[in-house]
Amino acid sequence: MSDKIGIIAGGGQFPHLFCQAAKKEGRKVFIAGHKGETASDMEELADGFCWVKLGQLGKILKFFKDEGVVEAVFLGTITKTRIFRDIFPDLRGLTLWNKIDIKQDDAILRAIAAELEKDGIKVLESTSYLQDLLFPQGVLTKKKPDANQKNDIRFGFRMAKAIGDLDIGQCVVVRDQTVLAVEAIEGTDAAIRRGGALGHEMAVVVKVRKPDQDFRFDLPAIGLQTIETMKEVKAKVLAVEKGQSLLFDAEMVIAAADKAGIIVVGVSQDAAGTISI
Repeated sequence: MSDKIGIIAGGGQFPHLFCQAAKKEGRKVFIAGHKGETASDMEELADGFCWVKLGQLGKILKFFKDEGVVEAVFLGTITKTRIFRDIFPDLRGLTLWNKIDIKQDDAILRAIAAELEKDGIKVLESTSYLQDLLFPQGVLTKKKPDANQKNDIRFGFRMAKAIGDLDIGQCVVVRDQTVLAVEAIEGTDAAIRRGGALGHEMAVVVKVRKPDQDFRFDLPAIGLQTIETMKEVKAKVLAVEKGQSLLFDAEMVIAAADKAGIIVVGVSQDAAGTISI
């Protein structure tokens, strides 16, 4: 194994946490940061750094090759609506873009990963070195879901898996076993706001991993912002798939949820389809 690892970085704290964890394992990190997404302080953490615009695949590949990087990870968020207004592909990026028939998350990321591997750069799972960030099982807050909320969680879990199977999104908002909002390109916070406004302080938010989602990228993630958004619309429950989603700042998230009276629970589904809360 090489001591070098490449990071294709978006926004948020995931790239920062991974960089620190990789360095503790003796890896040198080489970061391709996206302008307008990646935090500027990532430059200080890197052994090598390159700023890129969205779509500059060729520039990323050249940077990694020049630095001798043969393993890489995808980390952090990219504002998905930017693909309609703020993309600057180089020749390699444009060629790949024109080959992708369906411009959905998984299809795009898998295609980019295939290009990297074609050039001898293996794409690793995004949770490498950070298994402790995976969402736990069970109720994490002081308040527990009642029978009606548990029914909504199970219903929402099935609905979220269904939209995930279509590569639409990872999150739904429900009440009384009725879908109020489905996450699409606008993201989780916008879906919570739409569904929460319709839920009249009784909304249940469910977020899961897509059935065929690749662990190398775009895992569902929960953090303080999720709780803040739920507080805005007075949503009551946040249910997240155990072991398939990321939980950032766990102690602060649970403390904020307890203060707001929001229930947070890790949910799982076994091979027989039974959903455990």
